[in-house]
Amino acid sequence: MEQPSCIREFSRYTVLSVLGTLGVSCYILADTFFVSKGLGTSGLAALNIAIPVYNFIHGTGLMIGMGGATKFSVCKSQGNQMLVDKIYTNTIYLAVLFSIAFMLPGFFCPRQLAFVLGADMTILEMTAVYLRWLLLFSPAFILNDVLLCFVRNDANPQLAMCAMLIGSFFNVIMDYIFIFPLHMGIFGAVFATGISPVISILMMTLHWMKNRNSFHFAGRGICMKVVQWDLSLGFPSLIAQISSGIVMITNSECNARLQTIAVTGLKLYFISTPFVGYNIILATFFTSIERAFPAHILSLLRGLILIIPTAFILSSLWKMTGVWFAYPVTEISAALLGFVIYKNGKKRTACH
Repeated sequence: MEQPSCIREFSRYTVLSVLGTLGVSCYILADTFFVSKGLGTSGLAALNIAIPVYNFIHGTGLMIGMGGATKFSVCKSQGNQMLVDKIYTNTIYLAVLFSIAFMLPGFFCPRQLAFVLGADMTILEMTAVYLRWLLLFSPAFILNDVLLCFVRNDANPQLAMCAMLIGSFFNVIMDYIFIFPLHMGIFGAVFATGISPVISILMMTLHWMKNRNSFHFAGRGICMKVVQWDLSLGFPSLIAQISSGIVMITNSECNARLQTIAVTGLKLYFISTPFVGYNIILATFFTSIERAFPAHILSLLRGLILIIPTAFILSSLWKMTGVWFAYPVTEISAALLGFVIYKNGKKRTACH
């Protein structure tokens, strides 16, 4: 009876997490579509320049949330309530500190940041507006990521999924309203994006209202050991977000040759799909059993160490085709190494 129960529980968490993630992906696509239709190529260019900053904010929230929620799950299963509360409290402290760090450039230097990221004079102001409000909304993004991880791991994946989907749905609706009927421009687009995690957070308050939460805020000082756990266990999530990089988007003004290149390239790119899935699952598995080092190795290999030299080498051999092949080659190489690490770990465990 235990095995079917485990499979059922695993399926429940997996399906709900996938549905929530698909909802987020849909609102990102909707954001891109409405900006391109309402603001043209200039708005789309400004959005693309801001994407790495959003990835970094979202990655930071996931790093803190995944790291804290993983350790929280372990301590909860051990019945250590004092440590559970300490982990949650210190994770919130970290979220506040990182939020302040992101808000400061939003207040003081969004134009300089836009310029550094590559905005030229034609889109500098538009990009600066988007970046300013994106950074000022960082507390909402980060806190939402943290709470989603804790609520999901606190035996409530349904609520976490609903919060993600409803937040995403409202973002799509508000995107349309702010950009078209209200003519709020690029500010409307970023304002809709910033409101989305706020709605998601409000949804998750049901977890406390129904007294389902097993973690509580305890007003104690910062514990560096917990901070170390959060950052170490959650670091692969940060790398995964940063390595996604800047997405190249075609709109209605693209030319036929670019479309042909994209179609051909995507066929090569998607060879990597099964290996990407395997690598993500393996890195998450290592994190969940508190083996942070192999999770770090896999994430760094995929996100930084392998992809850059591979892209240079293959592009010099096969030009654009080599660039498209770089991602599948990187993921396949990382998958093979991850399999070796996993097998060696099992052998060591068997010997002990």
